Amino acid sequence: MFRFVFRLAAMVALSVSVIMAVLDTTRTVAASALVLTPLNTSWLAVSPDTRAAFETFVRAKASPLLWDGAIAWILNQPGFAVFAVLAFLLYAIGYRRQRRTGQFAAN
Repeated sequence: MFRFVFRLAAMVALSVSVIMAVLDTTRTVAASALVLTPLNTSWLAVSPDTRAAFETFVRAKASPLLWDGAIAWILNQPGFAVFAVLAFLLYAIGYRRQRRTGQFAAN
């Protein structure tokens, strides 16, 4: 059951990554220059209230150092790349290895 949830979340993250990549590609073609939109810019365009609430939560519950160091760096990366890495990690967690039966290990 949990593997299904992780694989479903990976599929959603990959879908968001593809959508963000298509948007960046469209902007790149229109501007005739490479355009990579940071995740922070995309998040602020979609829902600035949740972005502010997330920052307040992390600064209050975890540490301002965590926000300034790790999370701010992640938010400054291209959105499609962040979601692609997230999709890969979620899929790796939910991956089911093939069990090999009837085979003996060679010494």
